[in-house]
Amino acid sequence: MEKEQKQTTDKSNITTDKVDQARSDEAKKLENVEEQKEKNHEEIIVELEDKLARTFAEMENQRRRFEREKEEAFEYGGFSFAKEALNLIDNLERSKQILLNDQSLKNSEVLKKTIEHFDIIYKDLISIFEKNNIKPIESLNKKLDPNIHQAMMEIEDDQKEPGTIVQEIQKGFMIKDRLLRPSLVGVSKKIEKKDEKNEENKEN
Repeated sequence: MEKEQKQTTDKSNITTDKVDQARSDEAKKLENVEEQKEKNHEEIIVELEDKLARTFAEMENQRRRFEREKEEAFEYGGFSFAKEALNLIDNLERSKQILLNDQSLKNSEVLKKTIEHFDIIYKDLISIFEKNNIKPIESLNKKLDPNIHQAMMEIEDDQKEPGTIVQEIQKGFMIKDRLLRPSLVGVSKKIEKKDEKNEENKEN
């Protein structure tokens, strides 16, 4: 009888121990779940903070881009119009040259007065351009600058340093600090001596 009671007590203790162990395991699981939830929450917060920072950075970049584009539109909004308007000056120059080359008008009073009017119109156009920050590029007797000049020909000239602009074929213009169109020019080069030419011809 005592032996049966002892066995029953032992079984009861084992059951209690198992229950306690199960509860302990369950508690640990719950703790792990809570810890995991906390970690997940922290990761979510970090991820959201990163996304928010990126969004703000992108918004700032867009704002700066918009400000720059607005400023350029204000500064250079008339760029295309100004470029087209240069045709007026070109046509004026061409018309003037045609009249000057007309032998039937040479030295006549009509030609003199017409050229005077042409010059007045030309000066007025340049004045209007300058008021709008469009200025002609100075070229003659300047060293060739590929940024604002385009060499169209070489002209033999020992009086000038090679690469010096000695002829302006078409005037170039700037609008503020931006090139509107380059000057088309002729640049000087050293005169080749006959002996040098003959040697070149022999080699060829």
